[in-house]
Amino acid sequence: MTHTHDKSSALRQGVLIFVYLTVLTILEYFVAVTFNATSILVVVAVIKAALVMYYYMHIYKLNEENEGDENSYAYKTGTNRLGLWFFLLSDAFVFAGLLVMRLNLLGFTRPPLNQTLGFAVTAVLLFSSFFMNRGETAMAHGDTKGFMNNVLITFVMGLGFLLGVVMVEWRIAAEEGLIASFGNPATGPMGAVFYMMTGMHAFHVLTGLIFLFVVWNNARKGVYSAEKHWGVEAAAVYWHFVDLVWIFFYPALYLIGTLVHLD
Repeated sequence: MTHTHDKSSALRQGVLIFVYLTVLTILEYFVAVTFNATSILVVVAVIKAALVMYYYMHIYKLNEENEGDENSYAYKTGTNRLGLWFFLLSDAFVFAGLLVMRLNLLGFTRPPLNQTLGFAVTAVLLFSSFFMNRGETAMAHGDTKGFMNNVLITFVMGLGFLLGVVMVEWRIAAEEGLIASFGNPATGPMGAVFYMMTGMHAFHVLTGLIFLFVVWNNARKGVYSAEKHWGVEAAAVYWHFVDLVWIFFYPALYLIGTLVHLD
Protein backbone atom coordinates (compact mmCIF):
# COMPACT_ATOMS: atom_id res chain seq x y z
CA MET A 1 0.00 0.00 0.00
CA THR A 2 1.35 3.43 -0.95
CA HIS A 3 0.47 6.91 0.24
CA THR A 4 -2.15 8.88 -1.66
CA HIS A 5 -3.03 12.55 -2.21
CA ASP A 6 -6.75 12.32 -3.03
CA LYS A 7 -8.81 13.40 0.00
CA SER A 8 -11.32 10.56 0.08
CA SER A 9 -8.59 8.00 -0.59
CA ALA A 10 -6.36 9.55 2.07
CA LEU A 11 -9.17 9.38 4.63
CA ARG A 12 -9.87 5.75 3.76
CA GLN A 13 -6.19 4.97 4.05
CA GLY A 14 -6.14 6.59 7.49
CA VAL A 15 -9.02 4.35 8.56
CA LEU A 16 -7.26 1.26 7.21
CA ILE A 17 -4.04 2.07 9.07
CA PHE A 18 -6.05 2.66 12.23
CA VAL A 19 -7.67 -0.77 11.83
CA TYR A 20 -4.23 -2.36 11.41
CA LEU A 21 -2.96 -0.61 14.54
CA THR A 22 -6.03 -1.62 16.52
CA VAL A 23 -5.75 -5.28 15.54
CA LEU A 24 -2.05 -5.30 16.38
CA THR A 25 -2.69 -3.67 19.76
CA ILE A 26 -5.32 -6.27 20.61
CA LEU A 27 -2.93 -8.98 19.43
CA GLU A 28 -0.10 -7.85 21.69
CA TYR A 29 -2.45 -7.65 24.67
CA PHE A 30 -3.71 -11.18 23.94
CA VAL A 31 -0.17 -12.50 23.57
CA ALA A 32 0.89 -10.91 26.85
CA VAL A 33 -1.98 -12.26 28.93
CA THR A 34 -1.89 -15.76 27.45
CA PHE A 35 1.70 -16.86 26.93
CA ASN A 36 3.84 -13.69 27.13
CA ALA A 37 6.11 -14.20 24.12
CA THR A 38 8.50 -11.26 24.31
CA SER A 39 9.81 -11.72 20.77
CA ILE A 40 6.29 -11.46 19.32
CA LEU A 41 5.57 -8.34 21.36
CA VAL A 42 8.74 -6.69 20.07
CA VAL A 43 7.91 -7.54 16.45
CA VAL A 44 4.36 -6.22 16.83
CA ALA A 45 5.65 -2.97 18.33
CA VAL A 46 8.11 -2.48 15.46
CA ILE A 47 5.38 -3.09 12.86
CA LYS A 48 3.08 -0.61 14.59
CA ALA A 49 5.88 1.96 14.74
CA ALA A 50 6.63 1.54 11.04
CA LEU A 51 2.97 2.07 10.13
CA VAL A 52 2.76 5.23 12.22
CA MET A 53 6.01 6.66 10.89
CA TYR A 54 5.20 6.08 7.23
CA TYR A 55 1.47 6.69 6.98
CA TYR A 56 0.75 9.05 9.87
CA MET A 57 4.06 10.89 10.29
CA HIS A 58 4.76 10.92 6.50
CA ILE A 59 8.46 10.19 6.78
CA TYR A 60 8.49 9.68 3.01
CA LYS A 61 8.09 13.46 2.60
CA LEU A 62 11.75 13.85 3.52
CA ASN A 63 12.52 12.56 0.03
CA GLU A 64 10.36 15.14 -1.71
CA GLU A 65 12.22 17.66 -3.80
CA ASN A 66 11.91 21.27 -2.69
CA GLU A 67 10.47 23.35 -5.50
CA GLY A 68 11.19 27.02 -6.05
CA ASP A 69 13.93 29.27 -4.70
CA GLU A 70 15.13 29.50 -1.14
CA ASN A 71 12.47 32.08 -0.30
CA SER A 72 9.56 29.98 -1.49
CA TYR A 73 7.11 28.41 0.97
CA ALA A 74 7.74 24.93 -0.44
CA TYR A 75 11.49 25.23 0.07
CA LYS A 76 11.11 26.54 3.62
CA THR A 77 8.66 23.76 4.42
CA GLY A 78 11.16 21.19 3.22
CA THR A 79 13.93 22.56 5.42
CA ASN A 80 11.56 22.92 8.38
CA ARG A 81 10.47 19.33 7.92
CA LEU A 82 14.07 18.15 8.00
CA GLY A 83 14.73 20.20 11.11
CA LEU A 84 11.69 18.76 12.87
CA TRP A 85 12.78 15.20 12.14
CA PHE A 86 16.28 15.92 13.46
CA PHE A 87 14.69 17.22 16.65
CA LEU A 88 12.51 14.11 16.96
CA LEU A 89 15.54 11.92 16.35
CA SER A 90 17.43 13.61 19.17
CA ASP A 91 14.38 13.36 21.41
CA ALA A 92 14.07 9.66 20.57
CA PHE A 93 17.45 9.07 22.21
CA VAL A 94 15.98 10.25 25.51
CA PHE A 95 13.19 7.70 25.31
CA ALA A 96 15.58 5.01 24.09
CA GLY A 97 17.70 5.70 27.17
CA LEU A 98 14.64 5.21 29.37
CA LEU A 99 13.94 1.88 27.68
CA VAL A 100 17.54 0.78 28.28
CA MET A 101 17.19 1.84 31.91
CA ARG A 102 14.02 -0.22 32.20
CA LEU A 103 15.77 -3.29 30.79
CA ASN A 104 18.85 -2.89 32.98
CA LEU A 105 16.98 -2.29 36.24
CA LEU A 106 14.00 -4.59 35.79
CA GLY A 107 15.20 -7.21 33.33
CA PHE A 108 12.35 -9.55 32.43
CA THR A 109 10.08 -8.46 35.23
CA ARG A 110 7.36 -5.84 35.21
CA PRO A 111 5.54 -3.78 37.84
CA PRO A 112 2.04 -4.67 39.04
CA LEU A 113 0.09 -2.15 36.98
CA ASN A 114 -3.61 -2.06 36.18
CA GLN A 115 -3.85 -3.94 32.86
CA THR A 116 -7.34 -2.71 32.06
CA LEU A 117 -6.39 0.91 32.62
CA GLY A 118 -3.18 0.49 30.63
CA PHE A 119 -5.06 -0.94 27.67
CA ALA A 120 -7.72 1.78 27.96
CA VAL A 121 -5.31 4.74 27.90
CA THR A 122 -3.40 3.10 25.04
CA ALA A 123 -6.65 2.80 23.07
CA VAL A 124 -7.47 6.46 23.78
CA LEU A 125 -4.06 7.61 22.51
CA LEU A 126 -4.44 5.41 19.43
CA PHE A 127 -7.82 6.97 18.69
CA SER A 128 -6.35 10.44 19.13
CA SER A 129 -3.75 9.73 16.43
CA PHE A 130 -6.51 8.57 14.12
CA PHE A 131 -8.42 11.84 14.50
CA MET A 132 -5.20 13.86 14.20
CA ASN A 133 -4.55 12.17 10.87
CA ARG A 134 -8.06 13.03 9.71
CA GLY A 135 -7.59 16.61 10.81
CA GLU A 136 -4.32 17.00 8.95
CA THR A 137 -5.85 15.42 5.84
CA ALA A 138 -8.79 17.83 6.05
CA MET A 139 -6.51 20.88 6.21
CA ALA A 140 -4.34 19.57 3.39
CA HIS A 141 -7.48 19.77 1.24
CA GLY A 142 -8.65 23.16 2.49
CA ASP A 143 -11.28 21.90 4.96
CA THR A 144 -10.64 24.18 7.94
CA LYS A 145 -13.81 23.21 9.78
CA GLY A 146 -13.02 19.51 9.45
CA PHE A 147 -9.53 20.18 10.75
CA MET A 148 -10.76 22.11 13.78
CA ASN A 149 -13.35 19.47 14.69
CA ASN A 150 -10.88 16.60 14.46
CA VAL A 151 -8.15 18.43 16.36
CA LEU A 152 -10.62 19.25 19.10
CA ILE A 153 -11.42 15.54 19.43
CA THR A 154 -7.68 14.79 19.44
CA PHE A 155 -7.14 17.35 22.19
CA VAL A 156 -9.89 15.90 24.39
CA MET A 157 -8.56 12.36 23.95
CA GLY A 158 -5.00 13.46 24.60
CA LEU A 159 -6.12 15.19 27.77
CA GLY A 160 -7.99 12.03 28.76
CA PHE A 161 -4.83 9.99 28.25
CA LEU A 162 -2.78 12.43 30.33
CA LEU A 163 -5.25 12.45 33.20
CA GLY A 164 -5.65 8.68 33.01
CA VAL A 165 -1.92 8.18 33.51
CA VAL A 166 -1.04 10.99 35.92
CA MET A 167 -4.21 11.31 37.98
CA VAL A 168 -5.43 7.70 37.97
CA GLU A 169 -2.61 5.28 37.17
CA TRP A 170 -0.06 7.05 39.35
CA ARG A 171 -2.46 7.03 42.30
CA ILE A 172 -3.31 3.34 41.86
CA ALA A 173 0.37 2.45 41.49
CA ALA A 174 1.24 4.33 44.69
CA GLU A 175 -1.55 2.56 46.56
CA GLU A 176 -0.08 -0.76 45.38
CA GLY A 177 3.26 0.19 46.92
CA LEU A 178 5.02 1.34 43.76
CA ILE A 179 7.17 4.25 44.94
CA ALA A 180 10.11 6.00 43.29
CA SER A 181 12.70 5.46 46.02
CA PHE A 182 16.00 3.73 45.49
CA GLY A 183 16.25 3.42 49.26
CA ASN A 184 13.94 0.44 49.01
CA PRO A 185 15.78 -2.19 46.94
CA ALA A 186 12.64 -4.30 46.60
CA THR A 187 10.37 -1.74 44.96
CA GLY A 188 12.33 1.51 44.59
CA PRO A 189 13.99 0.87 41.19
CA MET A 190 10.73 -0.46 39.76
CA GLY A 191 8.86 2.62 40.93
CA ALA A 192 11.58 4.91 39.61
CA VAL A 193 11.43 3.27 36.18
CA PHE A 194 7.65 3.53 36.05
CA TYR A 195 7.39 7.18 37.11
CA MET A 196 10.34 8.34 35.01
CA MET A 197 9.08 6.66 31.83
CA THR A 198 5.46 7.71 32.22
CA GLY A 199 6.46 11.13 33.56
CA MET A 200 8.68 11.97 30.60
CA HIS A 201 6.03 10.75 28.20
CA ALA A 202 3.32 12.71 30.04
CA PHE A 203 5.43 15.87 29.68
CA HIS A 204 5.55 15.35 25.93
CA VAL A 205 1.80 14.75 25.83
CA LEU A 206 1.34 18.04 27.68
CA THR A 207 3.53 19.95 25.22
CA GLY A 208 1.67 18.23 22.38
CA LEU A 209 -1.64 19.47 23.79
CA ILE A 210 -0.27 23.01 23.87
CA PHE A 211 0.86 22.59 20.27
CA LEU A 212 -2.61 21.36 19.27
CA PHE A 213 -4.27 24.34 20.91
CA VAL A 214 -1.96 26.75 19.08
CA VAL A 215 -2.68 25.31 15.63
CA TRP A 216 -6.42 25.04 16.41
CA ASN A 217 -6.47 28.71 17.37
CA ASN A 218 -4.49 29.65 14.26
CA ALA A 219 -6.95 27.74 12.11
CA ARG A 220 -9.80 29.62 13.78
CA LYS A 221 -8.10 32.85 12.70
CA GLY A 222 -7.74 31.59 9.13
CA VAL A 223 -3.96 31.29 9.19
CA TYR A 224 -3.77 28.01 7.26
CA SER A 225 -4.80 26.95 3.79
CA ALA A 226 -4.47 23.86 1.62
CA GLU A 227 -1.28 25.30 0.14
CA LYS A 228 0.25 26.68 3.36
CA HIS A 229 -0.20 24.67 6.54
CA TRP A 230 3.23 23.71 7.78
CA GLY A 231 2.18 24.36 11.39
CA VAL A 232 -0.55 21.74 11.06
CA GLU A 233 1.83 19.17 9.61
CA ALA A 234 4.38 19.84 12.35
CA ALA A 235 1.76 19.47 15.08
CA ALA A 236 0.49 16.22 13.54
CA VAL A 237 3.97 14.73 13.22
CA TYR A 238 4.81 15.66 16.81
CA TRP A 239 1.55 14.18 18.11
CA HIS A 240 2.11 10.94 16.22
CA PHE A 241 5.64 10.85 17.66
CA VAL A 242 4.09 10.89 21.13
CA ASP A 243 1.97 7.93 20.05
CA LEU A 244 5.05 6.25 18.55
CA VAL A 245 6.89 6.43 21.87
CA TRP A 246 3.95 4.89 23.73
CA ILE A 247 3.90 2.03 21.22
CA PHE A 248 7.14 0.87 22.88
CA PHE A 249 6.49 2.12 26.42
CA TYR A 250 3.16 0.33 26.74
CA PRO A 251 4.49 -3.23 26.24
CA ALA A 252 7.69 -2.40 28.14
CA LEU A 253 5.73 -1.40 31.25
CA TYR A 254 2.52 -3.41 31.03
CA LEU A 255 3.12 -6.52 28.96
CA ILE A 256 6.71 -7.76 28.83
CA GLY A 257 8.21 -9.76 31.66
CA THR A 258 7.12 -11.66 34.73
CA LEU A 259 4.72 -9.81 37.00
CA VAL A 260 6.26 -8.85 40.36
CA HIS A 261 3.87 -8.76 43.33
CA LEU A 262 4.76 -6.13 45.88
CA ASP A 263 4.43 -7.02 49.55
